[in-house]
Amino acid sequence: MSTQPRRTKAEQSAATRRRLLDAAFEEFHRHGLAGGRVDRIAERAGANKRLIYIYFGDKDGLFDAVVARDLAALLDAVPLTPHDLPGYAAALFDHLHERPALLRLLAWRNLERTAAGPAEEESYARAVARIAAAAGDDGAGGAFAPADVLAFVLALLQAWTSASPALRRLAGTDGDPAVRERRRRALREAVARLTAPG
Repeated sequence: MSTQPRRTKAEQSAATRRRLLDAAFEEFHRHGLAGGRVDRIAERAGANKRLIYIYFGDKDGLFDAVVARDLAALLDAVPLTPHDLPGYAAALFDHLHERPALLRLLAWRNLERTAAGPAEEESYARAVARIAAAAGDDGAGGAFAPADVLAFVLALLQAWTSASPALRRLAGTDGDPAVRERRRRALREAVARLTAPG
């Protein structure tokens, strides 16, 4: 006889929604929105396919929810130290090194979606506001607006994942810790130069 209390319908619903989002993340980072299949997502989540449409409206809504959730988690997980945008970029680099699938998901998002949903926009707005606050009155953001700085940092973070395999081979093995550290230093230096006053 089980001694665990039964979960409420709301708890069961939230757990199913989380499983669907987790399964959708796995599907979409591998296959993108167009190649992703709701049948595989439902099967991986151990849920009825109909629940995808109940919770998210359609496959596009599910994709947008996954992107919004994981982007918010990324941008919220890495603290922004005031006046240290290069350190922020390096911390994002470290975080994404542990979750390369998130970079693939974001690449698919940029290829397949032309509009952002409100939750995605809110995530970016919070990150831009943190960069603006970190820049303060001393111009620590350099000649660029905070949104420009975030866009440049994110583009630099994705540079090696979107580079051709031939270029990656020429530049060194992706799994080599020395290559990873060299890329991290290059990112820090690029952001430092980008955000230098004047």
